[in-house]
Amino acid sequence: MEDNQKSKEEKVGKYPVGFYFSVSLGDELNVDFQEVSGISKELNVEDIVGGGENQYKYRLPTGSSSKNLVLKRALVLDTSSLLTWCVDSIDGGLSKPITTKDISVNLLDKNGIVSMKWVFYKAYPVKYSVSDLKSQQSEILIESIELAYTYFTISPVS
Repeated sequence: MEDNQKSKEEKVGKYPVGFYFSVSLGDELNVDFQEVSGISKELNVEDIVGGGENQYKYRLPTGSSSKNLVLKRALVLDTSSLLTWCVDSIDGGLSKPITTKDISVNLLDKNGIVSMKWVFYKAYPVKYSVSDLKSQQSEILIESIELAYTYFTISPVS
């Protein structure tokens, strides 16, 4: 019975959990966020109908695309370098270049060691929002930061 339980735990332990992660923004290490979403890549295709044969179509790759990276956390009351970066990028106009940062999202194992890493290159804020203010509910206020980026890489670290 004990060996069977240990075998189940070993099998479950092979698969990572999605709640233990860290985020680094440029030089800032381990910035706290409660949620990261938008980690996806997609190969776009174009449908081409062949001349004379309209029953079939060719599906040719045209390039890849990605969604914006979305980071969510409890609202920080102090002015942070992250908030300053968001305000400068979104409200700064186009008279000066937008400052980009490389963003690293690290999936951690139970010992806090990086097991998978996503690095988003040349990211910059495109949207900043705060959750709704509701007088009838006692919820923590959440700020959400949406980032565009040039591309991202995926690398298993184990």
